[in-house]
Amino acid sequence: MTIERKRVGARLSQVVVHGDTVYLSGVVADHPIPDVGAQTGQILDRIDEYLRDAGSDKRRLLSVVIWLADMSSYDEVNALWDKWVPAGNTPARACVEAKLAQPELMVEMRVIAAR
Repeated sequence: MTIERKRVGARLSQVVVHGDTVYLSGVVADHPIPDVGAQTGQILDRIDEYLRDAGSDKRRLLSVVIWLADMSSYDEVNALWDKWVPAGNTPARACVEAKLAQPELMVEMRVIAAR
């Protein structure tokens, strides 16, 4: 089975496809303004874009991990998530608090989806 890599950088590939499984690396906001809702919206838009590039979409999500810099933003992130994820197509999901790679980042998401 072949491995297809998209948006390849020196450190990581943003999208990797193996067979009919799509793996996204951790997705963060393009413009991390200090607003968890804005960062979450940017991340969800990027996930849509990356899945589309790989021949998939959010109806085919298998697993998502969400890291929050502060668990107090859990409800705000979930409000946006609940509007974005298609009813009946919710993935296995975990949400944890973690110190993220850069202090301005408030949210990061990692996605696995079917193609």
